[in-house]
Amino acid sequence: MREIRIRDTLSGERTPVSADGSGPVGIYACGPTVYSRIHVGNARPFVIFTLLRRFLAHEGLETTLVINVTDINDKIYAAARDAGLSSSELAAEMTRRYIEDTDRLGIGRPDAEPLATETIAEIVALIEDLIAAQHAYPSGGDVYFSVRSLPGYGKLSNRDPAEMDQGEEAGSASLKQDPLDFALWKAKKPGEDTAWDSPWGEGRPGWHIECSAMAEKLLGLDFAIHGGGSDLVFPHHENEIAQTEAARGAPLARIWMHNGMVRTEAEKMSKSLGNVFQLSEALDRFGREALVAYLSSGHYRRPLEFSERALEEAAARVERLRNFAERAEGAVPEASGEAFLDGRREEFLAALADDFNTPRAWAALFEIVAEGNRRALAGGAGVLAELLPLLGLESVLDPAAEAEDAEAERLLHERERARADRDFARADRLREELGARGWDVRDTPEGPRLRRR
Repeated sequence: MREIRIRDTLSGERTPVSADGSGPVGIYACGPTVYSRIHVGNARPFVIFTLLRRFLAHEGLETTLVINVTDINDKIYAAARDAGLSSSELAAEMTRRYIEDTDRLGIGRPDAEPLATETIAEIVALIEDLIAAQHAYPSGGDVYFSVRSLPGYGKLSNRDPAEMDQGEEAGSASLKQDPLDFALWKAKKPGEDTAWDSPWGEGRPGWHIECSAMAEKLLGLDFAIHGGGSDLVFPHHENEIAQTEAARGAPLARIWMHNGMVRTEAEKMSKSLGNVFQLSEALDRFGREALVAYLSSGHYRRPLEFSERALEEAAARVERLRNFAERAEGAVPEASGEAFLDGRREEFLAALADDFNTPRAWAALFEIVAEGNRRALAGGAGVLAELLPLLGLESVLDPAAEAEDAEAERLLHERERARADRDFARADRLREELGARGWDVRDTPEGPRLRRR
């Protein structure tokens, strides 16, 4: 088995990925805060860490992937009030929408998707341990982590203490012993309709303690990889490290892996900036294959520029793969083809083993396509069948897998009936309507087929 390395944000070094000897490789990735539907940027870590799990499994490593859902948060309270719903109703509805939207990516679900609301007992117990270890203190119904009680705080983000703004709500400064401290538990405030009992009174957990507790509950301590967007390095992941090490005397994870942001005009895509493109809208317009191909097109650590042109280019790459796969199916063997394919296959897998370098993997894949366009490469379809699932694109080899839009299928049937009746004007209108839904019609010897644009 080849050695797999991921760049660890904490050490700055490429670190080998391995199980701890007692179970699977554990991966915890921070999921969405469900106060609205997710956008394309939220989908990037979902895709990256799901594809990483696929690659580790391909390499013989049993893996457990956990992606949480934050369903307690200030933003949820505010969005629920605006929508005229209770916070629990809004969180439940947006969680359902999140699962629905990410299901449409067609790459499967994590092994576990814990909710913060289902982890209250573990969160309270972890806070009690921090107080007992004198790393936290109650204050006015809140509980705060004492940052200066932990030597080495800030080692993940390498920030100067003067730049460590925890970003907490107004009114909390008077409750803190030090401005650097951050909330572990927050007392219930007017207008907050959901709260839980605790030794410190009614309230709810802070954001950071939720993930420390959920990760430990499902993966234990010192698991392989903790991931998320680069915007979480500080304060979220910095504070997770502090909480767990202060309470347990052991690291939470061995590798901290961060993906770059999806950006629009050099700003990260975020709900707060109002420059979002909802995942559901992108799926409607471009299809799941184009979205998955786009989200894996750049190196995971680098920002990814979002534009309609980028999605169109991703869809075109998928179509080139599909065209090659169809031609390769009936290729006549060539003696020199096997060695070429073996070399490109090894380049593809070596790229993923080297800090999950998907752009290099894509390049190896298109070397196969380019060579296959020059000569017959028997075995090309077989190599694609092995490699495409590692990019979430196994459906390229199964044309029927993409045709899941029932309304599009109905329009295609009507178009064929119009053509049979020689009503070509109506057939053209139906084709345009299919195009507006994101589908092209390809006429093949077996009859018309739908293809995502």
